[in-house]
Amino acid sequence: MNSYVYDFNELMTPKISEVGGKTTNLIKLFKTDEINLPEGFCITTTAYTEMFKDNNELNILLTQLSQIKMNEFNHISEISGKIRDVIIRTTIPEKIKHEIVINLTKLGKDKSYAVRSSATAEDLPTASFAGQHDTYLNVIGLDNILNNISKCWASLFTDRAVIYRARNGYDHRKVCLAVVVQQMVLSDVSGVMFTADPITSNRKIVSIDASFGLGEALVSGHVNTDTYKVYDGRITDKKISSKNTGIYAKQDGGTEEIVINEKLKNTQTLSDHQILELERLGRQIETYFSYPQDIEWCILNDKIYVVQSRPMTTLYPLPDVKKDDKRIYMSSGHLQMMTSSIKPLGMFFFKSIIGNLPSEEIGGRVYLDMSHDLSTFFGRKIAKYLLNEIGDTLLTNAVVKVISNKKLISSLPKGKGKVFDMEKTSGPLAIMFNAYKAYRHNDSDIVKEIIDKEEKDIKMMRQELQGLSGDEVFEYIYNDHDNRRIKIATPQNAGVLTAGLLSARVFDKKVKKWIGEANAADSIIMSIPNSITTETGLSLMDVTDVIRDYKEVIDYLNNPCEKTFFEDISKLEGGKKVCEAFNQYLSKYGARCSGDIDITVPRWVENPIELIPSILSNLENFESGASKRKFEQGRIDSEARIQELIDKVEKLPRGKRKAKKIRRMANLIRNYIGFREYPKFSYMKRYYIYKEAMLKETKKLMQKNLINELEDIYYLYFDELRAMINGQEFDKNIITKRKKDYEGYKKLTPPRVMTSDGEVIIGEYETNELPEKTLVGLPVSAGVVEGRARIVKNLKESFLLEGEILVTEFTDPSWTPTFVSIKGLITEVGGLSTHGAIIAREYGLPAVVSVTDATKLIKDGQLIRLNGTNGYIEFLSDESNLVN
Repeated sequence: MNSYVYDFNELMTPKISEVGGKTTNLIKLFKTDEINLPEGFCITTTAYTEMFKDNNELNILLTQLSQIKMNEFNHISEISGKIRDVIIRTTIPEKIKHEIVINLTKLGKDKSYAVRSSATAEDLPTASFAGQHDTYLNVIGLDNILNNISKCWASLFTDRAVIYRARNGYDHRKVCLAVVVQQMVLSDVSGVMFTADPITSNRKIVSIDASFGLGEALVSGHVNTDTYKVYDGRITDKKISSKNTGIYAKQDGGTEEIVINEKLKNTQTLSDHQILELERLGRQIETYFSYPQDIEWCILNDKIYVVQSRPMTTLYPLPDVKKDDKRIYMSSGHLQMMTSSIKPLGMFFFKSIIGNLPSEEIGGRVYLDMSHDLSTFFGRKIAKYLLNEIGDTLLTNAVVKVISNKKLISSLPKGKGKVFDMEKTSGPLAIMFNAYKAYRHNDSDIVKEIIDKEEKDIKMMRQELQGLSGDEVFEYIYNDHDNRRIKIATPQNAGVLTAGLLSARVFDKKVKKWIGEANAADSIIMSIPNSITTETGLSLMDVTDVIRDYKEVIDYLNNPCEKTFFEDISKLEGGKKVCEAFNQYLSKYGARCSGDIDITVPRWVENPIELIPSILSNLENFESGASKRKFEQGRIDSEARIQELIDKVEKLPRGKRKAKKIRRMANLIRNYIGFREYPKFSYMKRYYIYKEAMLKETKKLMQKNLINELEDIYYLYFDELRAMINGQEFDKNIITKRKKDYEGYKKLTPPRVMTSDGEVIIGEYETNELPEKTLVGLPVSAGVVEGRARIVKNLKESFLLEGEILVTEFTDPSWTPTFVSIKGLITEVGGLSTHGAIIAREYGLPAVVSVTDATKLIKDGQLIRLNGTNGYIEFLSDESNLVN
């Protein structure tokens, strides 16, 4: 199709690149017989590109726009404004204008029209540009229509549209705009209908918003609306608002706001019959597009018209289960502190780590199937207890909400496949016996001996794998990984960890009972021995000390090259010494990275520049030798705290005896609690060795042209990759599809708990006793601090100044190097026993976790007060007083 204008009545269906997402959907619906749509036509993207392809002024501005950083809002606004001015000033060529006139004449030049934008990146299943581009209603006359077409084109460069494209990775030059010219429906009532509930994501509920007058005011939020919920042909909820005003068409063009008649303002906008008719229509359109829809509609003389329909892009995908099989799914990512999507190869290893529990892959994440746990009384009790111990608080609260819904619980199937299956817990007596032995010995050397043994096993495993090839490699990895969980959780290992955790619990209980201080164990675990995560951060400070004396190396680190990193540094003054220190660090800690439970993610040893922001922060914030001083100060502070508690307890009746117990339990905690982070660390070291071995074999697949690049194997499941190594054919198109799916999954926000209907169960906090205008979360490390918030989405952005409060989605062990600089921690995900909480306590940092939308609601540079004792954040400055 090469014309500038496309009539809705034409038989051919145009490509989305020619008419945009909005028009594509309209034209598809226009071809159906049962759905009423206003007549119209579309000015295609061909017209847009023809108008501006040789516009030198516009091209210069687009180049400037592409070079602006996303946080430079003023600069974005300035250049975007200039681009809009160029577009509006450009006269529409006669050849384009001629086709518009022909199509307008067919419909009637004197009629009124809606002129709507339709972007080529709009209304896609993975991104919605809804509301970002302009719409003009009740436009009358050719000149007005042409003028508003230009305004629509210009709206491709509103500030909000530019920023949205930048954040979602869309090239400003590649996104074009078509324009829809559609006959106006001068409606009595209008609104929006979602064929899945936009609040709960329940696919079985249709949600309808309705108000008097034209719909554009409703979409833009200018008027109040009624809201109706319909479930399976039954109206289940009505919220009737006070509709004070409505937007109506003016006789000479344009719109005006009119006060609603006093008798109508509090009445139901739609009759029950109209509500049910809309639901029927919504389900019909949803079936037609095979996806839940966001539909704009209007009613004139009791006839329903559809103005547009787009996919609901914010819905999380449904699990693949039988239609009538009701189930409850819990996000394993919120338990593991890694809510990012995982590639298929990573799924195999992650599922093995968690013991191949009953689960589903949903939206590129692993969701644990809690249905059988929650279907029985004892299962609910166990799940609630264990989640309170290990879970993200909002996740736990969501599960509690499920448990309180008797109707939902009664619909769950009963069975043996449970997430928290006590019958499968191996050797509890042996674990408790070893915990008792550890308690009696009270010796940190026990932990060191366990770690030394595992390190020797890892070294031997590397040597054994290096001597294998072909299927032998995959057989070895399969067996080693499958048995690793059992080996890590031997009675001795579990016993030592249990001794430390139980001692901390008893310590807290005794101190609370005797002197009224809560969470006392948290205050004595700074600078504990055998803590691999604490070592990770402090050891990087030692690497920083080697770098500190070499200016050329420091200058290079401000602009490093990933591919030639060590080669470049080695040529600089002091470079060989720096490389040696860096490589020593990577040989011990390099198997880590952000999101390391996904084996496909590059480890630090594969991508060392991920550590550069932390090194630069260390250079800025600390002097030479700071790691030893920091560790020693933590040890002194912990010992002083223990002595403080002992002194208070000794003043009580039988105080000497009680003080002796406090001292012994404090020693037990410090001797054993550091081990809790090591099991995962050993997994990650094995991960990297597995990965090296698999990539070595993968090169053979590239030589045979079975895959295009080494990283293609990340989109294969383990058994698929193994089959390819053994000569079985595999369709490359599947890899391409999975890559596309993964890119879409990355943009989704995974819910903590959801049903098989797609309904999201939201956990909440009690906020009655908190100060006004606060964000609430779970307190996990006591203390109150004030400072500037630093929003960090990934480690590559983690340059932090001393005294800043880190605000991020989640942390895992790879974030430890950043903890040496910060003053406090806020995360969107987490619990008392998760990594961020543990390390915050070890470093003595106040921390609040499980704070909903913290990275959105707190602004970068904003002055805040973090209360890690009571679990909330107060804003001490507004957005107009930010320091960057």
